[in-house]
Amino acid sequence: MIYLQLFWAFFISNILGYGGGPPSIPLIQNEVVDHYGWMTMQEFGEVLAVANALPSPIATKLAGYVGYQVAGVPGATVALFATVAPTAIAMIALLGALNLFRDAPQVKAMTQSVRPIVTVLLGIMTYEFLLGAVEGIGWMQTAILSVAAFLLLEKWKLHPALVILLAMGYGFFFIS
Repeated sequence: MIYLQLFWAFFISNILGYGGGPPSIPLIQNEVVDHYGWMTMQEFGEVLAVANALPSPIATKLAGYVGYQVAGVPGATVALFATVAPTAIAMIALLGALNLFRDAPQVKAMTQSVRPIVTVLLGIMTYEFLLGAVEGIGWMQTAILSVAAFLLLEKWKLHPALVILLAMGYGFFFIS
């Protein structure tokens, strides 16, 4: 019964949490703290603080931790599956529909019209990251890292993960 409760708590939270992590957090909190009582509000707050400090999506980290606390490794597995299942189901359905009608002019126009919007969104995000970097480490360090990253990625085709590791090393040794 506990596995079904874990599945339902995280499935509902993540199917209704439109937009990903931040909107899902209150829904997960409601299920974990208020509905099932698996944690106190203070415990949930502490887990949330630690989860925010770690990489990867917040909902999966919360699911893994809560599932493990409630029912061990099988509980973590069930909670993680319930967290990613809504997205997987939606993607399969959407891609199936798009694939079914891929030759329709409306679908082609729809997918082509999304590209400029995504480009603008990524550009805005890049600009905001650039401003944050300049504020954090200054223009000179930002310029050095930007040019180095561009060359490493585009000219020498170094894997992005290695470029990130090199930038972290640069920050550790050369930026105080």
